[in-house]
Amino acid sequence: MTLLNLLSDAETWEKFYKYKLSLACPKDFLKELRSFIDEKAYIHVCQNILSGKAFPLAHKSVISKQSSLKKRTVYTYPKAENIVLKLLTYLLLRKYDYLFSDNLFSFRPGLGAMDAIRMLKKNKNLKDMYSYKVDVSNYFNSVPIDEFLPVLYDAVGEDRELYEFLCKLLSEERTIFNGVETIEEKGIMAGTPLACFYANLYLKDLDEKFSKLNVSYARYSDDIILFAESKEKLSEYADIVRDTLFKKGLSVNPDKEVFFDPVDGFTFLGFSVKGGKIDISPVSVYKLKKKMYRKTRALKRWQKRGEIEPERAAAAFIRIFNRKLLESTGDSDLTWSYWFFSTITTSEGLHEIDIYAQECLRYLISDKRTKARYNVRYEDLKALGYKSLVHAYYDFRKEKGD
Repeated sequence: MTLLNLLSDAETWEKFYKYKLSLACPKDFLKELRSFIDEKAYIHVCQNILSGKAFPLAHKSVISKQSSLKKRTVYTYPKAENIVLKLLTYLLLRKYDYLFSDNLFSFRPGLGAMDAIRMLKKNKNLKDMYSYKVDVSNYFNSVPIDEFLPVLYDAVGEDRELYEFLCKLLSEERTIFNGVETIEEKGIMAGTPLACFYANLYLKDLDEKFSKLNVSYARYSDDIILFAESKEKLSEYADIVRDTLFKKGLSVNPDKEVFFDPVDGFTFLGFSVKGGKIDISPVSVYKLKKKMYRKTRALKRWQKRGEIEPERAAAAFIRIFNRKLLESTGDSDLTWSYWFFSTITTSEGLHEIDIYAQECLRYLISDKRTKARYNVRYEDLKALGYKSLVHAYYDFRKEKGD
């Protein structure tokens, strides 16, 4: 039986819903998913897929990267088709999980960033080792489809209907951008549900290579880190990564290619590991503070332009960052806080973010950067809804029994 048949199975949808309930999904998405299932809105999409009817074109968007002024290109399908593809991705990641090496941690059932860090730290010699961290440049949208389709066939080819459906989606050169149909190379389409399965699959031979070499190595989608006992060996391993990517039509992001000496510790997936402590990396803290800085300036302009009460601007800042840091702002399996809280072993980075957030709030309320800003008390911030990340972290640890 083709995996596609499960897309119209009510019991499979209920399992998917229970899975989403167990994660940090936004309530709006869960409500939408519940209605989608109850109304059996997936039936017509599944019938179209099984009958071979043309799938709607993906829509292209160019958006600002999180905590950055840089842009990234993402693709989305219409709502009903997108939800059905989410279920298909859920099924693919479970049925074909056996294909992946133990050193791959992205989008896999029961695995995540915490497991990557823990796996690496099992190597007792890690503190004395050199490390190489690299990011694949524009990975999702740069994968050459002609190179990827044979890899996909080797993985799922025994399910002919599934392979043909996926092949049609990937081979479709048309997309819609600003309401206009265009033709372009779009790789495995960042933003679409299936992209995470594809991203795991395309570089699995690189994962296998380092697994066979018994190298301390971890990959999370397009982020890679590996370790060696000497600079010479590390350079050799780095060449393997670069050569493999080149042969696959990919390249490293030179801005995110870093060599660490043992004394430096290492950073990976937004974490800093040094001296036995795991914290939020300085770069991640810096990016978040920059985002707070930009939002503070925007809110101050809004306040002055509209003659808004200062407390109202501060409350808006609090809502924005409570939602970003402590809640889920999209259909994401992990909130910002859960990503970090479940792995870090110190609250130092969180404390730095807390202090900066409080400074932004005091400025919004007092309009001063002098000592007079401290006339705005911590209790005043709490009254507006401010939540300390440090306190939230220790509440999280207490709830988990740590």
